[in-house]
Amino acid sequence: MTCLELNTRQNEILDIVKGNGPITGEQIAERLKLARATIRPDLAILTMAGFLDARPRVGYFYSGKKPTQSVADGMVDMTAADFQSRPVVITENLSVYDAICQLFLEDVGTLFVVDQQSLLTGVLSRKDLLRTSIGRTELDKIPVHVIMTRMPNITYCKKQDTLISVAKKMMDSQVDSLPIVQEKKAGLEVIGRITKTNITAAFLSLAEDQDL
Repeated sequence: MTCLELNTRQNEILDIVKGNGPITGEQIAERLKLARATIRPDLAILTMAGFLDARPRVGYFYSGKKPTQSVADGMVDMTAADFQSRPVVITENLSVYDAICQLFLEDVGTLFVVDQQSLLTGVLSRKDLLRTSIGRTELDKIPVHVIMTRMPNITYCKKQDTLISVAKKMMDSQVDSLPIVQEKKAGLEVIGRITKTNITAAFLSLAEDQDL
């Protein structure tokens, strides 16, 4: 969707209506020291775009909608680091049984698996653990490295990545969370996690800030 960027006079009109609405077109023009005909196109644009509401014989009201450009800018500025959560990390030799216990104790949907150097080697989801547990009784004897998704088939992000790019990665990979990593010489260190819940909270906070 193309963002509507308002010009200086249109923003001035919005400020006038915010502070004085309902207000007529003639009164707005008088405050700007312009002719009514001069601002008629601006009022039409603001009304059609949804920034203003107009009522006959009453005047213009501010609709409460914020300029699209400012909302888009807010989304672009949000990064994974701003809304990350603590990662839940397990070792490769942990049993599937213990991993299931850890999953429920931490109330998370994904576990990140690391090696002895604390570098990312795999990811375990609820689906992985459920699939493995069906029909098996000796889950305490199966190490998680047997069933985990391994590198390089792991989708991850970095703390400076925007939430929009992170959300796209999640949708493309059809996963509920991503590890946030930083590069080391020997591999990737897990420093956080970002989930669909984190992203939802971030966009809700943006909506509240923008009075949407």
